[in-house]
Amino acid sequence: MASIFSKIVDGTIPCYKVAEDENHLAFLDINPLAKGHTLVIPKKEVDYIFDLDDESYAALFAFSKRVAAAIEKQISCERIGVSVIGLEVPHAHVHLVPINKIHDLDFTKKRVEMSQDAFSDLASSIASSFL
Repeated sequence: MASIFSKIVDGTIPCYKVAEDENHLAFLDINPLAKGHTLVIPKKEVDYIFDLDDESYAALFAFSKRVAAAIEKQISCERIGVSVIGLEVPHAHVHLVPINKIHDLDFTKKRVEMSQDAFSDLASSIASSFL
């Protein structure tokens, strides 16, 4: 059965896309820890990130680095925190979260609420900075 992320890749489920190439997709997390919280995935469905072959693993992180740079151009923050948990969706993915202190990367904290328009505007803003 296809993961929710595979359904996003094939267009069955919409997303707030911020970047894409032939093998990767980056989109805003709809339940964000912070404004700009972005998920980066390989388009090929692989459950566990460490099951990716070496080339795919390196490419995912190289793509994530470019996405992080785009986020930093649009969101004022100290750093872009990176987290790979891998339990919530059976599809390898990287969380990129704008942070100012270590506790900003606490996945048990209350999530940021945003309107659909705010998500759309933010996705367009980040996308415009993606190189």
